[in-house]
Amino acid sequence: MKMLFRPVIAIAALFTVMSACNNPAKNTADKSIILHDVTLIDGKGTAPQEHIDIRMINDSIVDVGRSLDTNGATVIRLGGKTVMPSLISAHVHIGALKGTATKPEFYTRGNIISQLNKYQDYGILNILVMGTDRPLLFETGIRDSSLAGNFPGARIHSAGYGFGVPGGAPPLEFAMDRVFRPETPAQVSAQMDSLAALKPEVVKLWLDDFGGKFRKMDPAVYKAVIDEAHKHQLRVASHAYYVSDARQLVNEGVDIIAHSIRDSVTDDALVSRMKSKGIIYIPTLSLDEFSFIYAGKPEWIDDPFFKTSLEPGVYEMITDEKYQSDLKKSPAYARNMKGFDIALKNLKKLHDAGVLVALGTDSGAMPLRAQGFSEHLELELMVQAGLSPLQAITAATGNAAKAMKIDGAFGTIEKGKIADLLIIDGDPLKDIRQTRQIFAVYKAGKEVSKGPLSK
Repeated sequence: MKMLFRPVIAIAALFTVMSACNNPAKNTADKSIILHDVTLIDGKGTAPQEHIDIRMINDSIVDVGRSLDTNGATVIRLGGKTVMPSLISAHVHIGALKGTATKPEFYTRGNIISQLNKYQDYGILNILVMGTDRPLLFETGIRDSSLAGNFPGARIHSAGYGFGVPGGAPPLEFAMDRVFRPETPAQVSAQMDSLAALKPEVVKLWLDDFGGKFRKMDPAVYKAVIDEAHKHQLRVASHAYYVSDARQLVNEGVDIIAHSIRDSVTDDALVSRMKSKGIIYIPTLSLDEFSFIYAGKPEWIDDPFFKTSLEPGVYEMITDEKYQSDLKKSPAYARNMKGFDIALKNLKKLHDAGVLVALGTDSGAMPLRAQGFSEHLELELMVQAGLSPLQAITAATGNAAKAMKIDGAFGTIEKGKIADLLIIDGDPLKDIRQTRQIFAVYKAGKEVSKGPLSK
């Protein structure tokens, strides 16, 4: 039977929600804000509702319905606009990316704030950093302050320091020098004790040979990682590529497959086992498209919504003719294109089977994976895979909140939840790319951005 765990979440935010719901006197004393006459996508996968009002007091949603009483409230009239929960990205990396490189020395408070604000501008207000954080995040209280709502930008949820292979994955050249790299299973216990002291929300491990470049983690080692994490009531998320590795990981008790299976279409037995064990699947389709798409000219290459998300110098790099030519001639080019096509098929198959799919992108791990834009592209690619726009949005809101175990406060628009909202100037259910038409972003009941193009 699959174990249920309760990782650290934004306790201060939850306390505020409970206080607002349980103290009517305080509710009536505080000024309410009503978002009036919107089309509501609630994040639960239900059909959109038209002509809805949303009442907020302080940081919380206190009522959702038609024709709410506006007496004493500030009314913001939004006829024709869509309101949905803010996006949640359950697989990102922050801090070490700057310009066209990823280096340990870039991991600074200022760079973290800049990137958290970028995610916020793109309507993403909770992110899970998958195993590449550094001591600064914990020793200076940035993570705790962020979860409590006292830090700028998107809230940081962290897997701390992940588990990799000595001399292997994850590649050291991408600022992965803080990752634990046990040689033997016996070394895992002490390393896990050290990680658990940081109260990570999941444990990340890398199981991949990166196209034959590295040796893979020994099965005895990743079994020890999973077992030791579970002893600490921590779930394990694994980087994976091959269906054979995914099968072994599922058998050993992994909780989250944090990338697409890309070497072959998953067999029915594995799909059934993932469903029965409650495995969460994070497809990161945008990562795979980014690995080959710049050999040509994607239709969004000159879109300001994309260009604004890039670090300085990256646009010039990816549009350089030699760069494009070298990419197309690379031995990995055909493999990456094939892997992307298989990833699309596997997402559709797993989603249709009832496996919980959550949005994540691996954005920020390297310059090609643009923070903020990647998440909106991921929605488009999920639709390309065969999900409906509503199913893709649910994966990026309610499902992602469930995957991160923060659904008590985030991920859906309903009474008692934190008022993290994305207001769209259009209808993303008719065209998923309209999530990019950002009118406003609300974090904890306050407007914090008009989108990345308003800067």
